[in-house]
Amino acid sequence: MTELEPKASQRNDRRALVDLYRECNQIGNITFCLYNSVHIFQRLYSMTSINNNDFLTLTRENEWSLSPFDVEHDKCKIQVWDTGVMYIEPNQADNSKSFIFSSAVHGNETAPIEICDELITDVLNGKLTPKHPVLFIFGNPASINIEKRFVEENMNRLFSGAHSKGTDPQGRATNKERQRAEKLEQYVTRFFDLYPQSHKTHYDLHTAIRDSAHEKFAVYPYLHGNPWQKQQFEILRAMGVTTFLLMQKPATTFSYYSSNTHGAEAFTVELGKVRPFGQNDQSKFKAAKETLQALLLGTEFDGQKFESSNYQLLSVYREINKHYEDFKLHFADDLANFTQFNKGDVIASENGDDILVEQDGEAIVFPNANVEIGQRALLMVTPTDINHNLV
Repeated sequence: MTELEPKASQRNDRRALVDLYRECNQIGNITFCLYNSVHIFQRLYSMTSINNNDFLTLTRENEWSLSPFDVEHDKCKIQVWDTGVMYIEPNQADNSKSFIFSSAVHGNETAPIEICDELITDVLNGKLTPKHPVLFIFGNPASINIEKRFVEENMNRLFSGAHSKGTDPQGRATNKERQRAEKLEQYVTRFFDLYPQSHKTHYDLHTAIRDSAHEKFAVYPYLHGNPWQKQQFEILRAMGVTTFLLMQKPATTFSYYSSNTHGAEAFTVELGKVRPFGQNDQSKFKAAKETLQALLLGTEFDGQKFESSNYQLLSVYREINKHYEDFKLHFADDLANFTQFNKGDVIASENGDDILVEQDGEAIVFPNANVEIGQRALLMVTPTDINHNLV
């Protein structure tokens, strides 16, 4: 349960409750009594701390909403804007940079949740005092609780307004995940609007459904011709990420929303494979956590150290969408991401037609035959060079 801390003014509020009780006995007006007692109780028991500084548990106890409140803290201004959404601004803030660290957009991807939970707890406990403002987001608490990717609809296909377009898999115009995605957009806007002149960064942290030939990789959203950033490559390399997918068109992902709408340096960061809570090898995520912590503490990363030989840079050659219910992938379920194929290999089939590999060396990423009709079932990627548009 959430701990409710008394405020200095509570003595007067308790006296007011006693007086109200006596007045209610005299006048017998139930409506009057209920209205005023609720108002006083709200003041008397306003939430100002989190039990055991465990924000993740509080989030999971309030799957879809939580009334906003301020958290008392000596070194930071801390506000809970909603369930899973915590805003932190140090008292002596350097507002030249602002960060968003999000996780649990897919609820069964537990390692990033654990990383963010540890960082939040360290701030609340006073072990970590950020230099820059940060917004932490646990995206889909309800899906955390059921240990599934999502409840009804893939939230990472609902941003950039997609939450308000078309219908969900059940044919409805809205559902709770669509409503949550819309709220998350609003919180991102609210946060970045507080720091309009800052250098904005958003890392949306994930783990992949299947094993990968490159265990950690990042998706660099489509930049509409803007240059890729050397410094960001170096920051992510410090996390252990050296493989990048460079997207070639707009998307409805959380990272693309922050990049395109707010001009943030934004990435979908895949840190390993999906595993249940308690089964993640923490040593594999140590570099990611330490890098995120270093960013909050003001560490500068030198983009001039960038060397293309340190990276596997891949461009999305084509996207294969599912159009029919009989869509089938023609390789094993446990085949790793980034496995390469030869020209002419049958990669998938649907509606009686084979889908063939078009050139040698095409590799698979994010294969999933169980997506809804019309959604992406597979990416085919090929090596690329970005030196012509890199700063």
